[in-house]
Amino acid sequence: MLVYLNGRFQPREKAFVSVDDRGFVFGDGVYEVIRVVDGRLFTSSEHLARMEEGLHTIGIDRPADMTPARIVEIAERLLGENDLLDGHATVYLQITRGAAVRTHFFPTTPVRPTIFISTARFSPAPDLLETGASAVTCPDVRWSRCNLKTLNLLANVLAKQSAVDKGAVEAIFVRDGVVTEGSSTNVFVAVDGQLHTFPICNYILAGITRGVVLELAGELGIQVHETPARAEDLVRADEIFLTGTTTDVLPIVEIDGRPVGSGTPGPLALALGRALAERMSPSPANAGL
Repeated sequence: MLVYLNGRFQPREKAFVSVDDRGFVFGDGVYEVIRVVDGRLFTSSEHLARMEEGLHTIGIDRPADMTPARIVEIAERLLGENDLLDGHATVYLQITRGAAVRTHFFPTTPVRPTIFISTARFSPAPDLLETGASAVTCPDVRWSRCNLKTLNLLANVLAKQSAVDKGAVEAIFVRDGVVTEGSSTNVFVAVDGQLHTFPICNYILAGITRGVVLELAGELGIQVHETPARAEDLVRADEIFLTGTTTDVLPIVEIDGRPVGSGTPGPLALALGRALAERMSPSPANAGL
């Protein structure tokens, strides 16, 4: 499998980063995962814009020669070289502050950021839209800059593992009695006839799929309130569903061992999940997405 690292296309097994790389030492960097369908990068502009914002916020200057167009060009070459132009795949993009002597402050001598891009086959699970899955709740003890898609993911990893240990697919974070997001997803909760999702702020990641689903909801006449659901709403919710780049729309039919609504995927999740699948399909109408 071919990857791109710091200006070179090379076999994955021969790609190495310095032990002094600040991404390795501090998690000092940002990343994105982009969905690919039949060789077409889905919502790549939105992903790259979010990465650009993240780089700017943490003070990493993207090299001038690594424009968004160049990044897409590299990703498309990797997809072709790795025989991933049919079916589903993902592109992983990571940029760190680069390799430098270990200090908690930024390097005093400018260093070039480390840029890594790889591709992989992805197998979606469309059956889960019809059957649903289970989730657990977890205290949201993360820092207050969750809007940055950085490499510092230990709290998310621990939360996801707690879900896996309990036979669930996702951990839903609760902060001060309020539902924020999942360990790798955004969360929607339908309660008392209203669909809620946490508003965009520093406490959640502005999910790209979340944004697409909000757009689709508007097209379908589904009103979404960007106001938080409370933890107690989860036990009496009519529907709960998750969204994410590799999650699509995933109905949650059990939370903390209790059924959600009827215990089957609800009409909102089904409608939005099918609409998202249609939006991602490689039809001429979606060629520019």
